[in-house]
Amino acid sequence: MNTQAAPLHENDSPAAIGDAVAPGEIAIGVIIGRLSEFFDFFVFGIACVLVFPSVFFPFASPMDGTIYAFIIFSFAFVARPIGSLLFRFIYDWYGRGTKLTIALFMLGTSTVGIAFLPNYADFGKASIVLLALFRIGQGIALGGSWDGLPSLLALNSPQKHRGWYAMIPQLGAPLGFMLAAGLFVFLVENLSPADFADWGWRYPFYVAFAINVVALFARLRLVVTPEFTELLKAKELLPSPIGELFRTQGKSILLGAFAPLASYALFHVVTIFPLSWITLFTHESVVEYLLVQLAGAAIAVLTMLASGKIADRLGRRTTLGIGAVLIAIFSLFGMLPIFSHGTTFGAYIFILVGFALLGFSHAQAAGAVNSSFASRYRYSGALLTSDFGWLLGAGFAPLVALGIAAKFGVGYVGLYLISGSIGTLLALKVNRSLEERRDEEQAT
Repeated sequence: MNTQAAPLHENDSPAAIGDAVAPGEIAIGVIIGRLSEFFDFFVFGIACVLVFPSVFFPFASPMDGTIYAFIIFSFAFVARPIGSLLFRFIYDWYGRGTKLTIALFMLGTSTVGIAFLPNYADFGKASIVLLALFRIGQGIALGGSWDGLPSLLALNSPQKHRGWYAMIPQLGAPLGFMLAAGLFVFLVENLSPADFADWGWRYPFYVAFAINVVALFARLRLVVTPEFTELLKAKELLPSPIGELFRTQGKSILLGAFAPLASYALFHVVTIFPLSWITLFTHESVVEYLLVQLAGAAIAVLTMLASGKIADRLGRRTTLGIGAVLIAIFSLFGMLPIFSHGTTFGAYIFILVGFALLGFSHAQAAGAVNSSFASRYRYSGALLTSDFGWLLGAGFAPLVALGIAAKFGVGYVGLYLISGSIGTLLALKVNRSLEERRDEEQAT
């Protein structure tokens, strides 16, 4: 990395900016950061099915225990926007590096704290309260860990390859899931049920802390450099006044939150929900389904790469819209027939195809509408859009899907996915109309 950086200007192209902060360096930092965040969340999500009902809710039925665990699962998504606002003050007072360090330390501490929690049998209701507090801590910390790297990566990438570079941060999702699911497969297969319930399930939370330490240093290596700071200023990727942001960009934030609903709804329906359905309603091996999901996550990586290439040709919003349509078609004509017969093969097909569609749509979920923000609002606008998008689309997805499956049958979860697709398509249509109206006003 060069130690001398020339002054940067807003209209400089990536080539003019030089090699001070190359897109490849930003991409590595983004992938490592996203992988650590998703690993933390998937470890908690898988534990909600395999561990928490018996460890923290032994007084409830397996169904009720899983529902209670999914309720606590949602707390992080509720807390995430709050964390974004709280850490804004830390940013103003102490700077970006301190903010990121505190956020990732809090995320790692909250995660590893779960590993040390005593069981309900030893600590009673206090263990449940602490589990909920640590989960809230995860959400607050995740909101505070936003560093602007994904937006900077998109803006600092070649104009003709914005779709490809917008896809790169999203790779953290399937990679994080593969790491979390693979670890649980290893533990379940190699430990007795008693050992896994006693101490084995805690090990992934220890690993999460170690990964967070690596992610912290990888991201700080970029965030605290003068070149990175100057590049953020040149691209106007700095926090905006909150009141002004909501007043001038409120519509964009709302549309940005609804645009990825199809992807976010599918996100936990193909990862966490199938494990709960298998555990509660079948006698199938959960390890076999985790292995199928690992294969599905690998497929998702491939479809993400394809989505990046297609988005460069057709546009990010068009690609996201195509993904929403495909999810709706699959939900309507695929999920209901597949699960109506209740076959294991059908469930496998649902998971594999679902992961393929998830990769294709999720690859462009973050950047499709964020590009509509005025440059000076993009840093904070992208952050809040992501917070509210995950809250609306993914925070309650396992809980809602399990409730629908228990009440009406698992096939009807497809109707929930269709509602997400409709939300995505409407948001993209309204956003396009607003942009065309602004273009007409500027032309006159």
